[in-house]
Amino acid sequence: MAIEKWLAVTSLGLFAMFAGEMISVYHFMTAIPEAIEFSITFEPNPKIFQFISIGAAPAGILAAVPYIMTKRYGSKPIGGLIIAGGVIMFIGMLVSYSLIDKMDDVYITDVVQFTPLLFMLLSAPVIVVGAYLSKEKKKRPRKEFF
Repeated sequence: MAIEKWLAVTSLGLFAMFAGEMISVYHFMTAIPEAIEFSITFEPNPKIFQFISIGAAPAGILAAVPYIMTKRYGSKPIGGLIIAGGVIMFIGMLVSYSLIDKMDDVYITDVVQFTPLLFMLLSAPVIVVGAYLSKEKKKRPRKEFF
């Protein structure tokens, strides 16, 4: 496999990891009042920023590098992997956003409320980039001088 495909696979994995992290922390915030005494404090904002820096930012960079490497000739497998990463992030953020209604009002901050919406919007360009790469273009014929 070429390096571009491995980078696209890695970005897909990081998009899935980010979606899983966000779903897990949002699910945790819905279960806090029922399962844990209030003597434990939980700050969601630093945890969400940590998940963004660990999962979403590297995934975006790792999706952009194969795009830059293959934008001249296109690639269906790489485009499909990038599209799948964008779809996974969109679905993960949709699930996270649906859990906000079940949370206690103490845990709902601007970061908790707007992060899923922001990354749902950011998944659209990822899907568009993948769709652009899925269109294969003809390679220019090589000129042989000798």
